[in-house]
Amino acid sequence: MSLLNNEMLAQCQPFSCGDADLDDFFCNDTDNYSRQLLGKSYCYRFKDDSSVIVCAFTLAYSSVDVRHLPNSRRKKITELIPHEKNLSSYPAILVCRMGVSKDFRGKGIGTELLYFIKQWFLASDTKGGCRYVTVDAYNNEATRRYYIANGFKDAFSTEQQEKEYLGMPPEKELKTRLMYFDLMLLSSKV
Repeated sequence: MSLLNNEMLAQCQPFSCGDADLDDFFCNDTDNYSRQLLGKSYCYRFKDDSSVIVCAFTLAYSSVDVRHLPNSRRKKITELIPHEKNLSSYPAILVCRMGVSKDFRGKGIGTELLYFIKQWFLASDTKGGCRYVTVDAYNNEATRRYYIANGFKDAFSTEQQEKEYLGMPPEKELKTRLMYFDLMLLSSKV
């Protein structure tokens, strides 16, 4: 794994995951995002040719704020947390951006990458607590199916519920859906 920044990109072949917004971010915005302390970007390169970026991702610390969630949602998200540990928000890592090179699609790399991220934040050498992995997943069937297949759950049971939480008008399109994975499902501390 390597930091993804302009210096790295200059040494590599152009990266494209096939999504114009993600491609633009990974090729043009990672340094600025890092300078602004909004997140750090990383990549994995092809073992046989280090100039080829196989996948890229950006992470940021976040939280799952349960204060304003409907009761049923709050209970679902915090079901594995002992009652004496009830907080108003819980530490999380946000997968801000993630893309697999279109040349390497269909090989399970995205699933391996999510598994790596989950394990990375379970490691005892991480600098802070991290209970959840969250993502604002593109609101389309293929993306949502991918995250569900990797153990993620919707933070809200309906789009309407999420729009209300975000203060969005009902007629406005919801471009992403908040999803989460509880790391305690992988922890030996359950």
